[in-house]
Amino acid sequence: AAMPGLLLGDEAPNFEAETTQGRIRFHDFLGDSWGILFSHPRDFTPVCTTELGRAAKLAPEFSKRNVKMIALSIDSVQDHLSWSKVRGVGTGHRPGKGGAAELSRYSRPVGQIPSAQPLTLSPCAQVFVFGPDKKLKLSILYPATTGRNFDEILRVVDSLQLTAYKKVATPVDWKPGDSVMVVPTLPDEEAKKLFPKGVFTKGLPSGKKYLRYTPQP
Repeated sequence: AAMPGLLLGDEAPNFEAETTQGRIRFHDFLGDSWGILFSHPRDFTPVCTTELGRAAKLAPEFSKRNVKMIALSIDSVQDHLSWSKVRGVGTGHRPGKGGAAELSRYSRPVGQIPSAQPLTLSPCAQVFVFGPDKKLKLSILYPATTGRNFDEILRVVDSLQLTAYKKVATPVDWKPGDSVMVVPTLPDEEAKKLFPKGVFTKGLPSGKKYLRYTPQP
């Protein structure tokens, strides 16, 4: 299986592709939104079919977070349309299916972006989350036999967006509304000013006090 060439922090390749919504250029498609690109090994696969339906149902949740979704597979746009009809998914909520047979041509970066390698498809299913700056914020690689957890994808988007704009990190098993952690580089005095709801420290056996929490801002 081919691994994606993109690393966290790399800029997304500005590929062009035919989709069920028409021809797109990826950076223009993202605009000033966050974006999630899902790769599928091929159309009409059972696991991916369940994912497409789940993505459609959750489209309003992603939209509320200013996230655009697009799904990429190796089959033709006509196959994508037929597959969506099988699922009974309306065009207004379906993530665009892109790529078709020309994928390798359209997925190459446009312009000089040395670190951004072409996105590659494989028997695995991949998730890429891009920020409004077009840079990769998160990637997850799943085997084709394991369906993706969309609740987790929503959770990590909430964490990525919160931590992008506030000087906090999210601890293990964090969910929206839970307390968050103050980043270690922020001095205590500045933390008290930034987080008026209060900063509390969790004690450790070593006596070190670097686990600082605050209610979610």
